[in-house]
Amino acid sequence: MYPNDGFRELERQECLRLLAKAPVGRIVYTRQALPAVLPVNFALDSDGAVLLRTSAASELARAIDGTVVAFEADEIDAATHSGWSVVVTGEATVVTEPAEHARLTRTGPRSWAPSPVEIFVRVEPELVTGRELVGGRTMYGVNLSS
Repeated sequence: MYPNDGFRELERQECLRLLAKAPVGRIVYTRQALPAVLPVNFALDSDGAVLLRTSAASELARAIDGTVVAFEADEIDAATHSGWSVVVTGEATVVTEPAEHARLTRTGPRSWAPSPVEIFVRVEPELVTGRELVGGRTMYGVNLSS
């Protein structure tokens, strides 16, 4: 048993700061009663909500609208055995209010695979958790990751 597993819990604000730097994350949802994970580009809204932009015909939008999902993003440095991971859990909803849709069209994420009709999905940040791995696992000041 190691007295220091090398992980540090992150506060909510630090989690959101790190998320704002990540270009891609993963949306975790249920598809046909099974877990599904899909990589997506995203942006954070001013209140910390995760914003996705997708095709209006997207299977993803239909599957997650009105459900609780998880969203995860991370950054890992394999050379230094360090990095972080943040998970946002909350209800996903398709943005239907016209003024909000217009605002997000101007300020929200840009789709990496544009389609003729796009919608925005908002994931409310009800639970935000994160961990940071700093320089691998250590015991009594000795780096065990090398």
